[in-house]
Amino acid sequence: IAGLDDETLPPPLSEFDCRNNRLAQLTARQDGFDDAVAQAQRRFGGARVGVFVGTSTSGLLQSELAYQHREAGTGALPDDFRYGSTHNTYSLARFLRTRWGLSGPAWVQSSACASGAKAFGTAARAIAAGLVDAAVVGGVDTLCLTTLYGFGSLELLAPDPCRPFDAERNGISIGEAGAFVLLQRPQPGLPDMLQLIGFGESSDAYHMSSPHPQGVGAHQAMQHALAAAGLPPESIGYVNLHGTATPSNDAAEDAAVFALFGDSVPVSSTKGAHGHALGAAGALEAVVCLLALRNQQIPGGVNTSRIDPALRSAYLLENRIAPLRAVMSNSFGFGGSNCTLIFGAAR
Repeated sequence: IAGLDDETLPPPLSEFDCRNNRLAQLTARQDGFDDAVAQAQRRFGGARVGVFVGTSTSGLLQSELAYQHREAGTGALPDDFRYGSTHNTYSLARFLRTRWGLSGPAWVQSSACASGAKAFGTAARAIAAGLVDAAVVGGVDTLCLTTLYGFGSLELLAPDPCRPFDAERNGISIGEAGAFVLLQRPQPGLPDMLQLIGFGESSDAYHMSSPHPQGVGAHQAMQHALAAAGLPPESIGYVNLHGTATPSNDAAEDAAVFALFGDSVPVSSTKGAHGHALGAAGALEAVVCLLALRNQQIPGGVNTSRIDPALRSAYLLENRIAPLRAVMSNSFGFGGSNCTLIFGAAR
């Protein structure tokens, strides 16, 4: 992300300084989000605003840098290395709570590439249970050597920008991203807004790094989300695919989507445009779905030129203007961690 290395944290928050928290701060400054959180704090009180976010690597880069500067002979890590406020996954939520002066419940979801999506379900349950009236939800993930070498060892990295659902797709493009959404309990005086109307989760644990060939867990997550929303499949106007552009992942997701929707619902993966943001992917693509609803426009897939004829879902290559009332977003992670979100206009 351009300019991220130049981002600095204010002195009172220096203990949290790492690439991931810098991106969290940069994200919070976008589109008036800091102001929206401040308004929620004034309306509900700081103890009634929660923070529920996802990440996969958190500040792992800080540990990598610390190991590169171990003390000769003893191997001791540098004195200025702070694991708890940088690398530890809870660092992200603790940093945001401290930055905004919030005291409500906080939770970090770390379930690989489903993290940013599953945070929405956790936040929605907290609001429904009466624990909070509003929640910052989203995900932040940044690049580090462990991620790059790890996916490289699995031979999953594409040499060029990834091509989801393409006949010649050959791997993912790793990216980094931050995305936040403010969920609020419906209140008198609040304008009608776009809504999280359903979410579904499953854990099929088929394989550590490969999906079930028929997409069993993905199918379950989508079914659970539709049931929670009280909607039939035909009510969905667009499906944002997890669509990583690896041969096995795209085939498995296509099998699950086609089994549920056939070829009647337009689908696409936006990862060709922004890459795979790992633990932040679900949050980033939730924002894509909210924009699709607001603009009544379905995003076409980028970089894909020839759709794999073996894949049967209705994959879009170009943007399409369409009346949308409900859209679905899929996020699936290593180990069979699956999450589906459904967003819609206020009903």
